[in-house]
Amino acid sequence: MSVRAHFAGTEADTAFAPIVELRDVSCTYGRRQTTVQALDRVSVDFPAGSWTAVMGPSGSGKSTLLHCAAGLEKVSEGQVVLAGQNITEASDAELTELRRRTVGFVFQSFNLIGSLTAAQNVAMPLRLAGQRPGRHAIRQALESVGMADRARHRPRELSGGQQQRVAVARAMVTRPAVLFADEPTGALDTRAARSLLDLLRAMVDNDGQTIVMVTHDPAAAAAADRVLFLRDGRLVDRLERPSARAVADLLASWDA
Repeated sequence: MSVRAHFAGTEADTAFAPIVELRDVSCTYGRRQTTVQALDRVSVDFPAGSWTAVMGPSGSGKSTLLHCAAGLEKVSEGQVVLAGQNITEASDAELTELRRRTVGFVFQSFNLIGSLTAAQNVAMPLRLAGQRPGRHAIRQALESVGMADRARHRPRELSGGQQQRVAVARAMVTRPAVLFADEPTGALDTRAARSLLDLLRAMVDNDGQTIVMVTHDPAAAAAADRVLFLRDGRLVDRLERPSARAVADLLASWDA
């Protein structure tokens, strides 16, 4: 299931063009004495066809960065450009439409609907967008994650790893320009987590998919092309072509 059709220009151009841009983004919660600065003037690009992991201590702003980049939360200052569109001043209706067209989201808790089959769960984003899901598109999405033979199974009949694969298929069925993943391996055992990471790696390498993933696991981060490190709402470091040891050593240095 290729996503290259979403990217304009030549293949050489799209390898480096940002699909998401954050420009001096700040995000503040609360008022007066209870104000929390979740993000503090963060500027970063996420190139098309790349996989970026985001790490940091609890409360560092990882999930906030993910939600702001995906248009799920409004920023207090700065600009967010998603798929070439400045979403900072977009209305809720405009954001909803843009997310449906360009964004896929995978959650740690899977968020599958228990009463629906795997195929019906995958079809849900298309139905919400007012489209009639075609059997071929649903089957193709399930095949891409190795779950075509489980199309009629409900979540309770699937393992955790299988449920997460269905969640990935659901996020990918609309062929999003960028896939956001919030701790996607956090609820999986080691084997299922490795399988999911291999799947995401193949999506980037074979289909040019863009992935932005929040994780606390150095092994998961090492599967990405680069790792960004947040602390107290600020971007404080990054690693290109990371190894699990390099990620773990950098995190450990913060506590030294």
